[in-house]
Amino acid sequence: MEVMARHGIEIRGYDDSMLSRLAYVDLTTVNQQPMEHARQAVTAAVERLDQGRTAPREVVIPPRLVVRGTTGPAR
Repeated sequence: MEVMARHGIEIRGYDDSMLSRLAYVDLTTVNQQPMEHARQAVTAAVERLDQGRTAPREVVIPPRLVVRGTTGPAR
């Protein structure tokens, strides 16, 4: 989710897209670590195919807050 606006309207994001990184946008957002998600998915598939793992496995990948220019001091 990304919401971009100006002039006192709250701005937030939740995917750390390339757009949020642009200097004129400078959007504070949450990075969901897509490369780590992909790595874990491939690892799980390989374990299942090559090692016969059938038990479910839970992987928690914590998101990371990326503070940029749309974040101001607390009210």
